[in-house]
Amino acid sequence: MTSVVKHKEQRVGVFVDVQNMYYSAKNLYQAKVDFGEVLKSAVSSRRLIRAFAYVIKADVGAEKEFFEALHKRGYEVREKELQTFYGGAKKGDWDVGLCMDVVRIIPKIDVMVLVSGDGDYQDLLDYARSQGVRTEVMAFGQTTSSRLLEAADDVTDMSADKRKFLIGGSSRRSSVRKVTKKDSAAHGQD
Repeated sequence: MTSVVKHKEQRVGVFVDVQNMYYSAKNLYQAKVDFGEVLKSAVSSRRLIRAFAYVIKADVGAEKEFFEALHKRGYEVREKELQTFYGGAKKGDWDVGLCMDVVRIIPKIDVMVLVSGDGDYQDLLDYARSQGVRTEVMAFGQTTSSRLLEAADDVTDMSADKRKFLIGGSSRRSSVRKVTKKDSAAHGQD
């Protein structure tokens, strides 16, 4: 993985797997993600073309207010209903929808920022890179797949600056650092 130079002329698309980030922050730090700060850091003085936040509607608590808060912070909120199957099993994910949005927007961006640690997106990053688009991943290092680390041009470990990226929970201040393949191997993540 090489370090990516960020230029203000770069056109950026941001794609946030909200479920992945929500559960990572909750399980690791008993905290919530500051999605406003995530977007600000993802764009990083470059030209934002579009920012998508992918959410699952589960009709629980204050989700409507949360979706509105995402919208106010600059995201286009993509909502999908939670599916309930015969027998009670539930499923909700945006993997294919997120990938299709990236494929549709690739001709209009120079940089794709994926905010997720889900290794299922490795092929998407490989595709984007094959189209000449820089790929950046933002996620919590402990829950980021090593497959994403290998596929991305640049990775920001949000765990390295918890105070910046988290609201509440145990968030001590430290500087942002890049996650390397060596870091991932040490944590045994795929």
